[in-house]
Amino acid sequence: MSARSGRVRQYESSGQLPDQSGSPPTADSSETEAEGLIFYHMDLYGSKERFDIFPEEPSSQADRSRGNSRKELALSSEKIQHSQEAGYDLEKEVAELAKMYGLDEDKEKELELLGGHPQTVERRWPLAHTQKAGSQGSVYSASKSSSPVKDQSTKQQGLPGEASQDEDQSKARAEDDAESHTWSREGLSSGGMSDERSSQAVSEEEETADVFCSTCKMPIRAFDKLFGEHRDHEVAQLSNAVESEKEEIHKNMCKLEEQIAQIENFASHLEEIFITVEENFGRQEQNFEVHYNDAVQVLAQKYEEQLEALGEEKRQKLEALYGQLVSCGEHLDTCKELTDTTQELYLENDKANFMKAAVTMVDRLEEFLRKEVDLELSTLPDFEEHKIDFSEVEQLMNSINTIPAPCAPVINPQAPNAATGTSLRVCWGLFSDDTVECYQLCYKPVSNERHGDEQAEHMLKVKETYCTITNLLPNTQYEFWVSALNASGISPPSERAVYVTAPSPPIIKSKKIRSCENAALVCWESRDINPVDSYMVELSKLTDEENDDTITESIVGIPNCEVLIHLQPIQSYRICVRALNLGGSSESSEPVLIHTTGTYFCLNEDTAHPLLAILDDGFTIACDELENPECDLPVYDNSFTRCIGILGSLIPFPGKHYWEVEAEEDTEYRIGVAFENTPRHGYLGANNSSWCMRHIITPSRHKYEFLHSGMTPDIRITIPPTKIGVLLDYENYRLSFFNADIAQHLYTFNSHFQHYVHPCFALETPGILQIHTGIAAPPWTALP
Repeated sequence: MSARSGRVRQYESSGQLPDQSGSPPTADSSETEAEGLIFYHMDLYGSKERFDIFPEEPSSQADRSRGNSRKELALSSEKIQHSQEAGYDLEKEVAELAKMYGLDEDKEKELELLGGHPQTVERRWPLAHTQKAGSQGSVYSASKSSSPVKDQSTKQQGLPGEASQDEDQSKARAEDDAESHTWSREGLSSGGMSDERSSQAVSEEEETADVFCSTCKMPIRAFDKLFGEHRDHEVAQLSNAVESEKEEIHKNMCKLEEQIAQIENFASHLEEIFITVEENFGRQEQNFEVHYNDAVQVLAQKYEEQLEALGEEKRQKLEALYGQLVSCGEHLDTCKELTDTTQELYLENDKANFMKAAVTMVDRLEEFLRKEVDLELSTLPDFEEHKIDFSEVEQLMNSINTIPAPCAPVINPQAPNAATGTSLRVCWGLFSDDTVECYQLCYKPVSNERHGDEQAEHMLKVKETYCTITNLLPNTQYEFWVSALNASGISPPSERAVYVTAPSPPIIKSKKIRSCENAALVCWESRDINPVDSYMVELSKLTDEENDDTITESIVGIPNCEVLIHLQPIQSYRICVRALNLGGSSESSEPVLIHTTGTYFCLNEDTAHPLLAILDDGFTIACDELENPECDLPVYDNSFTRCIGILGSLIPFPGKHYWEVEAEEDTEYRIGVAFENTPRHGYLGANNSSWCMRHIITPSRHKYEFLHSGMTPDIRITIPPTKIGVLLDYENYRLSFFNADIAQHLYTFNSHFQHYVHPCFALETPGILQIHTGIAAPPWTALP
């Protein structure tokens, strides 16, 4: 009793009743309680304002509320009892509702789809069973708690005479029954809360969205797609929909960032325009002031000029009138003097004197009267009307509203690779806001001669700030300058800039190319007069000659007109050369093919004896006659003069080098190697700078000599070779000769070659020697 009363007091002190902690078992009671609830924001429960919302009730008010709750509990117990007596079947009603809404059919369909797993279906359909069980338990507990009230009422009706004596006992018993009803109600409420919480957990499990409806644009359950209103809608996995939505948001964010960047750029542009407007206003104001001052100055000058002209005219008029006035005074004086003289003459009494004086006087009077007197004004008092020429002032006034002449442009220095062999691209800029209608570009070649003729200037008018000039000379410097033009005039010229055209394509000297199995020496010459900066060699390894598939490599920064290139054995290469300068690179030269199957060299025509001829193939030498060795044929400084021989190109590659010489049996010859400085007036093999094999025919046999410094070993060769193989081995210091027809080793010189050597060939009788290069060394040339 005390424990229960303590709990009741605890609820009373907190301002809450036990019947508000859980929902009642019937719909009527829940609706009644829901109407009396007021919800507040959660922040109010932890603040000071909560004391105003939930004030403490006085003790009398708490007693009244406790009494009201007991009455409501009694009424709810009676309702439960009446519903039980009336035969209310909650399970039957739930079954009818499920049948009405077709939930039993959905349960059967889901069981078929899930392959007959009833546990899965039970997880989907737990709510009806929970409600049924909860309803039965509630009815049972309610009926059980209401039975003491019935017993008490029966007892009171059966013993009316003992009511006065047992009044106190009845009150105490009623209080105990009320407390028992309260605790049964608390248990009922707690049981209902647990059932409700389990049903809420199941509903939350059911309501968990795992797919996304693309039609309705909302997440749904898979169950709703199978049996709900989203059955015919297009759905997708929720994770895929999330990723797609994130991607769409990311795209929109990127677009938004681009729009922000555009707006920021536009705002910056507006700020620049704002500053430009201020600057243009200042320039225009200055322009107005300058033109106004000029106009005022012109007007003042016109005023001074007109005033000066008017004063001059006044002076001339006054001078003329004054002169005329002086002339009139002189005339009057003369008339008065004649009049006085004539009167005095009339008074003369002496007739002789009168006659003498009268004749003279008459002559004077006649002469005076013959003179005409100018009685007209020499000038008029009115001044001429001077018209002032305001054309210059009008021009100045009109020019106030026009743009000023532009400033001088700034020409750019030459950009790399902006030129070809015959054209140049020139660029410039205008670092002011002046209005320009066109530009005037001038150029001329730069002359290296100090006292040479002045080069002609060329002029072009262009609209843009760049121009491509064609028909120029390759690898030539040109001087450029530019001016800007508009309606007000032409600007001063820019600073002059020097541009240079690209070089001409080099010419590869195919006859001076040398190669071996792992390297090649390529030589070329420039076609330009002016020097170039460097050269670039382009290699193309031919992988398939029919399809012309190439793998290109480049060697840059070559200062001279030759280069030693390392290659791969038994390959074919296409090689071309470009020349480079500040203007760019030239076009590619004509390509040459190099095969690294053996040693390749050419014959040096500068060393050939005059009687020795080189045929068209470049590898066959011939001599027709030897009777007149001292003929009138041209002799070069480096050619042989006594021995009818010739040197091949220098072989500057370490390693082994093999070539063959083919000759008739009756041809006498010398073949071998020699240094560059071998004497041209001697014979090959007769000095220490040459090594050779000599074939001569004696009456008894074919004689073969292997000469060096004029000495030869005593060797007899029984089978005369017609194709001689020569193997030069720099690394092992050997020079070997072979009979290539029968793979026979003839002889080997063991000598330390201090320098690279030239192949050498000579004829001692008329005949032909045919040289074969680019041959791989046969395996039988390997010596122990």
